[in-house]
Amino acid sequence: MPASHPTRSALALLCATLLASPTLLAAPLTRDNGAAVGDNQHSQTAGATGPVLLQDVHLVQKLQRFDRERVPERVVHARGTGAHGLFTASEDLSGLTLAPLFTPGEQTPVFVRFSSVVHGLHSPETLRDPRGFATRFYTSTGNWDLVGNNFPTFFIRDAIKFPDMVHAFKPDPRNNLGNDARRFDLLSHMPEATRTLTLLYSNQGTPKSYRHMDGNSVHAYKFVNAKGEATYVKFRWKSLQGQENLDPKAVEQIQGKHFSHMTEDLVSAIARGEHPKWDLYIQTLRPEQLASFDFDPLDATKVWPDVPERRVGQMVLNRNVDNFFQETEQVALAPSNLIAGIEPSEDRLLQGRLFSYADTQMYRIGANAGSLPINQPRAAVNNGNQDGLLNPGRTQGMVNYEPSRLQPRSSTESARYSQLTLSDTTQQQGIAREQNFKQAGDLYRAFSKNEQRDLVNSFGQSLSVADDQSKHIILSFLYKADAEYGSRVAKIAKGDLTRVKALAADLQD
Repeated sequence: MPASHPTRSALALLCATLLASPTLLAAPLTRDNGAAVGDNQHSQTAGATGPVLLQDVHLVQKLQRFDRERVPERVVHARGTGAHGLFTASEDLSGLTLAPLFTPGEQTPVFVRFSSVVHGLHSPETLRDPRGFATRFYTSTGNWDLVGNNFPTFFIRDAIKFPDMVHAFKPDPRNNLGNDARRFDLLSHMPEATRTLTLLYSNQGTPKSYRHMDGNSVHAYKFVNAKGEATYVKFRWKSLQGQENLDPKAVEQIQGKHFSHMTEDLVSAIARGEHPKWDLYIQTLRPEQLASFDFDPLDATKVWPDVPERRVGQMVLNRNVDNFFQETEQVALAPSNLIAGIEPSEDRLLQGRLFSYADTQMYRIGANAGSLPINQPRAAVNNGNQDGLLNPGRTQGMVNYEPSRLQPRSSTESARYSQLTLSDTTQQQGIAREQNFKQAGDLYRAFSKNEQRDLVNSFGQSLSVADDQSKHIILSFLYKADAEYGSRVAKIAKGDLTRVKALAADLQD
């Protein structure tokens, strides 16, 4: 062995020395500008008893950065957790969509953020709430965000109602305390919420874990193929762990011991190698089929009963985040993140979300949020967007516009939006086929006896605090959906059943 190489015993002695003296391995502490820190334990003062000096730039910077560690909390979906994984396509959907991720065997990296909707960043995960199920696909043609919920329907069908709905579900602005009466005051004006309220007060409003719940797109989107032909599509994630929920007694037991039971379950399962899986299913309708339903299929308060489902792939979550803030908190998911072959439908709620979600992310983390590692697409970004706070780009050249002969950026013909035939006037009217109660009744009757019991008790107890008029209007919605359902909740909520029946008689389905 050459003399210049240490012997095996010498290497062992060196390793032992390094392990015994970890300071030998420590990298020097620096400020953000890379300059070394001389003392991180004592501020610079004017003498032994004098005041701290403003010229201690390390102290000042350390406090400045600490003061700015938080970005604004999401207005909705604040409380969440995330994980990385892989989606593997199993069906060839090239006849329906240009999107290449739906090619058999194609594997697409994903990031999923699960969340509660209404409650704040540090709320207990046992609280009754819809759950967000948002999936980012890092496809070869750009990021596609499928931003949905565990419920297949939502409370409202028009985005103009969204701020009011969220305000009503949030705490009372006078004292920051929960007040269910506010919720029912608003929703008594919105009969379209009846089905989703039924889901909320069922045990599906308190899932056992994120692994044990399904996910839904809620909205219809459009698949567009190479011929420019559009097909309406809804997406559903089906948990291969099975759907499991907590009844009210289980909620009380868990809440007394665990603050983050859903996050703990997901993180722990992935860490021990029990990687959760979901199959992705789609439902599709041709444009000419929309008129054949007795409700509007593009209404976000409706499901598509009797429309066949088709399995198109499977997702596996196999890696926890390395840094919660940098990934889960800074991920900028938005329904407007679409790719060629997938477009929004004319769903009025979705149309508003296309703007609102991207806008709130830009407010939270800035115009250059897309350059953060968690938000960077696999596909190369090439446009004239520039400047703004925290821009880490290394843009070169003088051309920040288009068109240009000096630096051409060509458009992609196949990425053109599909065409939609229009023949009407502008208006501000409700949709023509509302059908506000039928699907709520179908849902109630689909529950088991025990599930119906828990739903009735949970709904009735919450509704009992509503003002008298709102309470009876909500009860009339339930009675119109199913007479037994409305009667049972009325008993718990101490409503006047005769009055409920009279109000229900005036409702149109």
